[in-house]
Amino acid sequence: MRVTPDEKLAERDIQRGLRNVIKDGVVTQAMATLTCGVFLVTFALELGASNVVIGLLAALPPLLQFVQIPSVYLVERFRNRRAMTMLASLANKSMLLLVACIPLVIPADHRVLVLIIAIALRSLFVSIGACSWHSWMRDLVPQNQMGAFFSRRMRLSKIVDVPLSLLIGVYLDHWKNAFSNGLYAYTPLYFSGFFIGLLGVYYIYATPEPRIRSQSPFPFMRLLQKPFRDRNFMNLVKFMASWSFAVNLTAPFFTVYMLKRLELDLSWIVTLTALSQVVNISFLRIWGDFSDRFSHKSVLRVSGPLFIIGILAWTFTTLPEKHILTLPLLVVIHVVLGMATAGVTLASGTIGLKLAPRGEATAYLATINLVNSLSAGIAPVLGGLFADFFAQRELAITLTWLSPQRAIAFQTLNLQQWDFFFFMAFLIGLYSIHRLSTVRESGEVKEKIVIRELVSEMRRGVKNLSSVAGLNNIALFPFSLVQTIYKNRKNRLQDRPLEKR
Repeated sequence: MRVTPDEKLAERDIQRGLRNVIKDGVVTQAMATLTCGVFLVTFALELGASNVVIGLLAALPPLLQFVQIPSVYLVERFRNRRAMTMLASLANKSMLLLVACIPLVIPADHRVLVLIIAIALRSLFVSIGACSWHSWMRDLVPQNQMGAFFSRRMRLSKIVDVPLSLLIGVYLDHWKNAFSNGLYAYTPLYFSGFFIGLLGVYYIYATPEPRIRSQSPFPFMRLLQKPFRDRNFMNLVKFMASWSFAVNLTAPFFTVYMLKRLELDLSWIVTLTALSQVVNISFLRIWGDFSDRFSHKSVLRVSGPLFIIGILAWTFTTLPEKHILTLPLLVVIHVVLGMATAGVTLASGTIGLKLAPRGEATAYLATINLVNSLSAGIAPVLGGLFADFFAQRELAITLTWLSPQRAIAFQTLNLQQWDFFFFMAFLIGLYSIHRLSTVRESGEVKEKIVIRELVSEMRRGVKNLSSVAGLNNIALFPFSLVQTIYKNRKNRLQDRPLEKR
């Protein structure tokens, strides 16, 4: 099995490699849907995990990113990123077998501990593979196509995620109704995730790797110091660190909040998550094209504020308890977060690739991943530790109208437990948007230009759908809407000059 890098790749080899990268993204997403996210949280809760454990499970993957520092040395020492990614990928997927066996062979008192150990080991291998994979992608994907390529990869992955999530939700609800113990329902999920993950290892093997361009490895310490001497790159690192902290302070607990505080059924949670993913898919192409036409920073300056507004809106789902607008508000929140997450995830994931020098990307990307991951790891741990503390606290603001006939009180704000985290995440998110303003990227434009183009395209798309011909597409909404928007934009704006700063 030949996995050595190629001195020079022909265009057909590059295109073949890009297709395999997309296929790997699709099967990896399918594996993640089965074994991570909502269903990992519900599995942990079935095992009896506490809020601290939920926070720890969310924190382990980013906290263990510290292994990217020795991974930089391995990449520079052996200079075979494909082989390193393959081995790390195979090792991390094997941990799913251990998780699958927890309900079958592990005593009840030790199940949560074994789950933590398995997720920790899996996260360790994922981090090793991520270092080599990001460096590999920096040299494989053409720079002027990064936004479009990664948006397509993410979009196709999300298309798999939505129906699969709904199917798993139905499966788990059916299992719980048919059998007394819902814990055993997760074993088939993790076995399936393992075998699907093996297909991803094959696609990694089938993707060619260009040889690292630098003639000889830099001294290791000098290599690690280079990103810290790049002022613009360090401004990006500071933004990513604060943004990651804000997001991960709350995001791991959305499912817990809906299950415990709002007392929603799992089917409702999965449906709302699927709705968010559908919107996410719909806007990935738009954001990806904007990233290439304008800049990644321009996309972040629009999608970032939208995202933190969506987080703040969670505080109004209870005033102080569930109310008649709770469910409609949850729908709006998931739509807004789906739209914003598409832009934030795509732009934040590729701006580092763009600003890292070609041929020297390993240390740069490892640095940003490490700092970003430390913030992402600390935040949910703090969230889990302080969850019980804030459960005994409440902050309420009430407006009262007094008249001779009666007194009327309006509850305008009520913060309890997770609400405090939502509000704090909003404030930290505002600070991170400020940090973003210090980053410099070629091609960036003012956010009002991006907003104007986005609103204009959405308006035209809705207008076209309102025609007789457009009525046929409503059944496919929102995919048909975004397809119409995208075609209109491509025809209308192809020759329009960009308005730069």
